[in-house]
Amino acid sequence: MSWITEEKKSVWREPKGKPIPLVDSEEPELFRDAFPYVEPPKIRFDGKIVPQDPPDEIYITCTTFRDGQQARPPYTVKQTVDLYTLLHKLGGPKGIIRKCEFFLYSKKDREAVTKCLEKGFSYPKVTGWIRARPEDFKLVKQMGLKETGMLTSISDYHIYRKFKKTRKQAIEGFLKVVDAALEEGIAVRCHFEDITRADFYGCVVPFAQMLMERSRDAKIPITVRICDTMGYGVPYPGAALPRSVPKLVYGLHHEAGVPKEQIEWHGHNDFYKVLINASTAWLYGCMYANGTLLGYGERTGNTPIEGLVFEYAGLRGTLDGMDTTVIHEITDYYLLQLNEIIPSNMPFVGGSFNTTRAGIHADGMIKNEEIYNIFDTTKLLNRPPGIAITDKSGLAGITYWISSFLGEKIGEVDKKDERVQRVAAWVQEQYDEGRTTAISQEEMMEIVAKEFPKMKDEVDRLRRTRFFVPES
Repeated sequence: MSWITEEKKSVWREPKGKPIPLVDSEEPELFRDAFPYVEPPKIRFDGKIVPQDPPDEIYITCTTFRDGQQARPPYTVKQTVDLYTLLHKLGGPKGIIRKCEFFLYSKKDREAVTKCLEKGFSYPKVTGWIRARPEDFKLVKQMGLKETGMLTSISDYHIYRKFKKTRKQAIEGFLKVVDAALEEGIAVRCHFEDITRADFYGCVVPFAQMLMERSRDAKIPITVRICDTMGYGVPYPGAALPRSVPKLVYGLHHEAGVPKEQIEWHGHNDFYKVLINASTAWLYGCMYANGTLLGYGERTGNTPIEGLVFEYAGLRGTLDGMDTTVIHEITDYYLLQLNEIIPSNMPFVGGSFNTTRAGIHADGMIKNEEIYNIFDTTKLLNRPPGIAITDKSGLAGITYWISSFLGEKIGEVDKKDERVQRVAAWVQEQYDEGRTTAISQEEMMEIVAKEFPKMKDEVDRLRRTRFFVPES
């Protein structure tokens, strides 16, 4: 089968920036060439490349308290305020984490918004989220918010099959609520849900152009959030619409006339592309990339904010004042206050993300930490690199564990030290007897205290004062 799409509606057109009429029809466009449903979705190409066109500035936005909250037990008011405060600290004085969106429906939701507003932080700005209904808009007015997100599902899967409407009927309904918001001077963020299964030229661009006309007339910005609701977006040059992240972003700016500062990306991780798609959106003209703390979100989750922080630093060449050590505080909060289980291999926040188990790697770490550590995790994350002790650790791994754990207090220790060799022999004995799990931190502390009796007081002190992520 050819990789080139046979669907004419999926082929990229050179932008002309002229008005494009809404195409209404009795039957939905489901793009079966790409989405057969009974088979994995197809990644089609049209052979056309659009250039990278990044904005002068890029920012991170947060949906931890909206989409992120749909995937876990609800946060209490205190937990919401605590995490919002940590987001403020992480974003730094320049407010790189620019906005947070909140539900407004329950009394608890509204109390949390009020408490966050009382903090008086310039960033992240507190914004709302509503369905496209006039009665929902009243909640935004009551809370005194200056911006709200609004559900404006854009694919025929949603319009025809969920709403049971035509495109014309759906768009007219959306515009009524947008007009009501603009009359009150409230900025609207239209969430183009399921855009990666939508008719770009027949529905997406015409609706975006209608919004931009209203934005210009009212002199109030309307943001278009590109919602990859099912994670279908792909970052590949030459990929065809509607799945092409580069073409969605580039086309909204150059064809629909949406300013870069009014384009935001929101992704899901159904096909493991949640971070690269957000980065790609930045590179092709999107100012804002939306995410959640630790990637919590509907089904497979949203873009992890901690991932966006380091992606920002990589692309911009600077952290711009963001305090990445706060990521460790956020991790501890989820572990200790929320009793969450964080996968040990999760980048930047997992208990083993900078921990090596292989003895040959441990030997390299002893010689030079930089060989097997991604960056100075002690400085940037307050997370020293570690060694997890297993039967593969060898004398090198055990030596490194003892040296890094006891630090300067113990002085020089090497593989030839008889005490180290006795610890290694004890470890090997555990696995000879059939053990299949790693040696826990607590077990290592006990055997080290036994073999290094002069260090017992120091071991006990460290046991009391240092937090260890339990081995799974």
